[in-house]
Amino acid sequence: MAEGNLKEIRWHARGGQGAVTAAKLLAETALSQGQYFQAFPEYGPERMGAPILAFTRISNEPIYIRSGVTNPDIVVILDPTLLGTVDVTAGVGDDGIFIINTDEEPAAIRKAMKLKGRKIYTVNATKIALETIGKAIPNTPMMGALVKVTGMMPIENVTEYLRKSFGKKFSTEIIEGNVQAVERAYAEVKSE
Repeated sequence: MAEGNLKEIRWHARGGQGAVTAAKLLAETALSQGQYFQAFPEYGPERMGAPILAFTRISNEPIYIRSGVTNPDIVVILDPTLLGTVDVTAGVGDDGIFIINTDEEPAAIRKAMKLKGRKIYTVNATKIALETIGKAIPNTPMMGALVKVTGMMPIENVTEYLRKSFGKKFSTEIIEGNVQAVERAYAEVKSE
């Protein structure tokens, strides 16, 4: 893990899956709890469906790093097709955590990725999103899985901030669908 209490998260997704929004929402939730954060994307003129990266840093102390996340503690993969096209393991230490949106079991992912060490978690975030939000946007379910796996903040803080943040721009139905998505993924995430 990173020095001190700093947690560095790298999000792998395709444009349109909400990784940038999730990175920002997680960071803003941390801020609402008095923590320091950074959240930023790394992409150029990519189109919908192109691979993208987003990053989140969260700490109880000020963060002075001003670069991309090269050695993440946690890697969140919103699109399992990226496992075969992008090196999602780059820079991840032996104690790193992978959280993958897939219907596969963690052991099957470990075997397919040929990973030794590290912790692997899976959750079918796309299915959860379709059933709760009505759209295949896995970002909020992946936040629920991340919070469960890491224990970095109480789930109630995430759902409360989600209601507050989304309340400004979405209907009650969409807000509550996203809250249900977070809670379901929190409950359904699997480990080895």
